[in-house]
This record gives sequence, C-alpha cells and structure tokens, in this order.
Amino acid sequence: MSDWDRFVSAFLNVNVAARYWPDILAGVAVTVLIGLAVVVTGILVGLGLAVLRSLGNRFANLLIVQAVDVLRSLPPLVIILVIYFGLPNVGIALPSFVVLWLSLSAVLAAFAEEVFWAGITAVPQGQWMAARSTGLTFGQALTSVVLPQAVRIAIPPLTNRTISITKNTALGSAIGVSEILGRAMSAQSFAGNATPLTIAAVLYVLIFIPLVVASRSLERRYAWRRR
Repeated sequence: MSDWDRFVSAFLNVNVAARYWPDILAGVAVTVLIGLAVVVTGILVGLGLAVLRSLGNRFANLLIVQAVDVLRSLPPLVIILVIYFGLPNVGIALPSFVVLWLSLSAVLAAFAEEVFWAGITAVPQGQWMAARSTGLTFGQALTSVVLPQAVRIAIPPLTNRTISITKNTALGSAIGVSEILGRAMSAQSFAGNATPLTIAAVLYVLIFIPLVVASRSLERRYAWRRR
C-alpha cells in the first residue's frame, strides 16, 4: 500500500464517512445555536460595558478594566473548565451547553468592550462639543452622535474577533457538548479512523466561510472611513 493509499484510508475512508456523517451532521445545529448565542450576548454585553465605562465612574471603570483584562488574558478553555468543574463545588451545577455559552460570551464581551471603547475614544472631541452645544444631554450626545460613529469604527476589528472566538465552540467537546467536534471525536474513537475528523473540518469550513464572506461585506458597506 502506497503512502497516498494509507492517507486516504486514514482520513478519507468512504465506508467510515458513510457510517458516521449523519451523526456528526447532527452536531451542526448545536454549533450554530451556540455560535449565534455567543455572538449576540457577547457583542451586546461588550457594548453595554463600553457605554457604562464612558460615564466616567472611577469605581465602575476599575471593575470593568480589571474584569476585561483577566478575561482577555485567560485561554477560553481554562475559563470553560473552571466554570464547569469549579462551580459545582459551591453548589452551582450548570449544563455543559450553558457553560460553553457563558464562557465564550464573557470572552467575546471583554474583547468587544475594548473594541467599542476604542471606537468611542476615536471619535473627535469636537463631535462631543458640537453635540452638547446644540442642547443635547450627555446621554443623547452619546447615543445619537458618538455611538453611531464608534460602532462603524469598531466593525473591522470586531468582526475578526467575533469569528475567532466563535470558532472556539469546538472547545465544547472538552466538557461533553455534542457539537460537531465532540461528535466527530466520539465517532473517531468507535471507528479507530480519523475520517470523522475530516468530516468535522469540512463542516466547519462550510459554516465559517460564509460568515467570513459576510463579515467582509459588512466591513465594506458600513465600516467608517476617515475622510
């Protein structure tokens, strides 16, 4: 048997693929559902924290900065394992699906907060002054004048970070979430063959390539450009 034949047998075995792909395909719904939940929760919480930070309360800002720095420093897998195995020791047992959602949402929120905050601080001070001079309150100036510009500035780095963190749904396999990789690893163990992992890789490409293309289109359409 040639090297190519051995490779095909190990990673592209048609019989193994036919046996296990329906079960792996069932994990797509779980991956997509968690991914959407993480994106919505993480971005909204991050935006809320950035807005709260713009209010200028020193104590609140200190807490936000410290929490964001910790979440940005820790690998997502560490956060997932700490929550999943640590909370039961204090009487809080969460389903693995919820743990994955909360962990990745917290990480995305931390990065999103920094991106939105950078966008807010990048808006020229003259925009604030002009808005306030027309009689707008601080809150009105923030929501009507500054935030729309800040969000457009934030779009390119935010879309890249969102895709990067959303791909970490694959880490759910470490705590038994039946998403694509978890099902593929189980199938690999039963089959004694790596073909299920090839199927998982193809499914991830099919899911995330459209997301990458859509994010690039979003950047071109809405991203803020300096004149």
